[in-house]
Amino acid sequence: MRFDPWNPDFVAHPYDVYAELRREAPVSYFEPADQWLIARHADVDELLRDRRLGRSYLHVATDEEFGRPPEPEFQEPFWRVVRAGMLDVEPPVHTRLRRLVSKAFTPRMVESLRPRVRAIAEGLVDAYVEKGGGDLIAEVAEPLPVTVIAEMLGIPEQDRHLLRPWSSDICLMYELNPSEEMQHTAVRAADEFAEYLRGLARERAGKPGYDLISALAGIPELTEDELIGTCVLLLNAGHEATVNATGNGWWALFRNPDELARLRADRSLLPTAIEEVLRWDTPAQMFERWVLEDIEVGGVRIPRGAEVALLFGSANRDPEVFDDPDRFDAGRKDNPHISFGLGIHYCLGAPLARIEMVESFGALLDRAPALELVREPEWKPGYIIRGLQGLELSTR
Repeated sequence: MRFDPWNPDFVAHPYDVYAELRREAPVSYFEPADQWLIARHADVDELLRDRRLGRSYLHVATDEEFGRPPEPEFQEPFWRVVRAGMLDVEPPVHTRLRRLVSKAFTPRMVESLRPRVRAIAEGLVDAYVEKGGGDLIAEVAEPLPVTVIAEMLGIPEQDRHLLRPWSSDICLMYELNPSEEMQHTAVRAADEFAEYLRGLARERAGKPGYDLISALAGIPELTEDELIGTCVLLLNAGHEATVNATGNGWWALFRNPDELARLRADRSLLPTAIEEVLRWDTPAQMFERWVLEDIEVGGVRIPRGAEVALLFGSANRDPEVFDDPDRFDAGRKDNPHISFGLGIHYCLGAPLARIEMVESFGALLDRAPALELVREPEWKPGYIIRGLQGLELSTR
């Protein structure tokens, strides 16, 4: 098999291909996506911190100057929303937005959410156990982060069912070479979510509550578009990855029954087990960066205007960094995985994601000791954001 992110067999198990890339072609051009694949941990680590690369190039050049075709006009509502957040912009705009938003994600603020996260997780797991199991992703993995971020933002309970579909549809734009149908779906979802948030933000500006939208609406330096873009980003980034990491993580434990038994016997391993889940089968297989100045990686020159594809899934299995990297080790101590990124775009919500996963895994271990696999799951077709379609389990 070769690197083929549209092949279901590759998506299900890309790691043998990654190993070959690291050995034979750690920096290689992938013509179907017009990208340079970067497979080794050291190179991915270095490039994530290198300011000669960026999530965007529009702060230094136009599409024409960068040798890129302009975005289709129909995509404008999507990019207006996304580029008003911090993910797809660079300093100084990124610096200003991150400084304003990070106040809500200080370690103390995030840790204060743990009791509420635990209560939500335990409630979801109790309901799941009462039913005798079912699709763990739909019943536990999805509702937990959605409820947490919805409560943080102040989304009314009756509207929360809208969030997951919007988030999933928006993320379609980030797949490699998305079809025109996927692009239109992502645009429509971004536009609908933005209009919903616009109404909510204006309502909170006049009558603030104790929630993040009210707090953001009270910051004069934040425009309404930036508020909306920030909220969309918080939902997508804080939700998609956690849902997929939870599903991937339980599937990893069922494929490594000795490690699951070890974790059941020693709950103190939970924090290291979560880090191993994130390393061993990360939901974020690839992150892309634009080359703003000529660079050289592993002796290969990559010119300005090119795009690099940083293979997180490969970097996290690099034997130069991880002992016996293909082995799942719930107690792995030295684990510098890069699943949350590095550098200025390091995931702002990483501490919250860790709390959500520790609490949901802990609740399932405590309340569903007989948890077992009903049938082998299938992977969703997406590669960049990689997760299971469902995970059918029994609690009896």
